[in-house]
Amino acid sequence: MYLKRLALLTAALNAAVLAPIPASAALPPQCSGTAPIRCSFNLAPGNYDVTVELGSTSKAANTSMSVEARRQILNPVSATSGQLVRTRATVNVRSPEGQPTGQGGTGTSGLQITFSGTAPAVNSLTVTPAQAPLVAYLAGDSTVCDQPTAPYTGWGQYLPSRIREGAVVANYGDSGESSGSFLSNRALFPTMKPLIKSKDLVFIQLGHNDKTTSATTFRDNLAKLVSGVRERGGVPVLMTPPVRRLFSGDRLTGAALHVNSVGVDLPAVIRALGRSANVPVIDLTAKSKALVESMGPSASQALYLTREAGDNTHFSARGGAEMAGLVVQGVRELNLPLVSYLR
Repeated sequence: MYLKRLALLTAALNAAVLAPIPASAALPPQCSGTAPIRCSFNLAPGNYDVTVELGSTSKAANTSMSVEARRQILNPVSATSGQLVRTRATVNVRSPEGQPTGQGGTGTSGLQITFSGTAPAVNSLTVTPAQAPLVAYLAGDSTVCDQPTAPYTGWGQYLPSRIREGAVVANYGDSGESSGSFLSNRALFPTMKPLIKSKDLVFIQLGHNDKTTSATTFRDNLAKLVSGVRERGGVPVLMTPPVRRLFSGDRLTGAALHVNSVGVDLPAVIRALGRSANVPVIDLTAKSKALVESMGPSASQALYLTREAGDNTHFSARGGAEMAGLVVQGVRELNLPLVSYLR
């Protein structure tokens, strides 16, 4: 059934793919606006290669690209007048387009592409089905998810900007999820698991919402996620959660480091499971602790929504980008299969 559906989808897309736009032409009918330029393609859920020429033959340009629910694909690219910069990325389309449970809205069906920047310009654009890309699935909470509304930003929204075509991020992070709810909610792991292919990566970052979970239950929930990924031939990667910005003097508190209200050191449980189950672990708690403490109580506010909302858990755009950078650092250190696709 899946292969038949994919064949039909591919045939439909091949008939609908946009040809490159001559420099003198108007934007294609799927696009409108000038700053930003918004494009909407009526596509089924799946993975797609987007090829774009940024720039203009008549003016200097500065263009970034995001897709769906504020997922950053390309950071701003500057081009002089007459210079065209060709780039390609693989993007994931889901329904809902943002958080899998529909929190914050379900978005618009199909593929939504937004070109922003100080002077966005698009010379050509094509969208085609991706041919068996390596998929990096994200299983996480609100610090990971595709947050629908600025300034809230999950680090999963910035990870795609660090990945080349041929690999793609499928973000199943969802606000408020604990290790137990992510495992059981039909929109989350039960939906994601059947999609996992051999060698796909699944990054598992939970703990923020396991405030009263016992060590045994937390470990068992994570172990079930790991087992489920392996049943599909995927590669599980455990991640300790990023710190909250809660200081005592110039050091983070136990609560910031995810020692929960019943005294469980959640990152320690994750590290121990990684060792016993032979699962790679990205210690985002340790990495983010070093970053946040190095910045100190005042400067580190810029990573969170402290000033905007008194929120010391959720990230600003800068914080989301910084955390995505720490994840990339961990991918390199562990030499995970995604490393060959990093920008």
